Amino acid sequence: MKTYTIMKPKMMVTGVSVRTTNAEEAGPDGRLPKLWESYFNSNLAARSEIKNPNYIYALYTDYESDANGAYTTLIGHETADAPVQDGNLFEIKSIPESKYLVFQTQSGPAYEVVAQAWQEIWSYFEESPEVRTYTGDFELYDTRSYDPANTQIEIYIAIE
Repeated sequence: MKTYTIMKPKMMVTGVSVRTTNAEEAGPDGRLPKLWESYFNSNLAARSEIKNPNYIYALYTDYESDANGAYTTLIGHETADAPVQDGNLFEIKSIPESKYLVFQTQSGPAYEVVAQAWQEIWSYFEESPEVRTYTGDFELYDTRSYDPANTQIEIYIAIE
């Protein structure tokens, strides 16, 4: 998997969210597939408040501790500071300015390459000189050339 380091400014992301753990997601009752379904049913990308509807963010934030604790996943788009108005359907989260180690997945079916990439990321940080901050990590999907059967995404991991 290819990696590079980048500094990114603070960003606001609006979308649908759920609280979960990696242990829950490894089992049959994982919440993330239903969260993706909620995102696609929301038609959020068509809203005028969205800065760039071609980029979907799967944000991992509000970490309880580390990769073993609970966290919130929000799937959505970058927006201005003002939230998208739609009752209680959407939530807005801030991604703080940070240094990121970016992992570029292999090409292949989305559900396979993302799961494989996270396994490699967790293994990488077991013996890495970089230290995760757990302040806000995200997957970035570029829908301009998105093919779920043959996709490549970038996963941004906040580091010290």
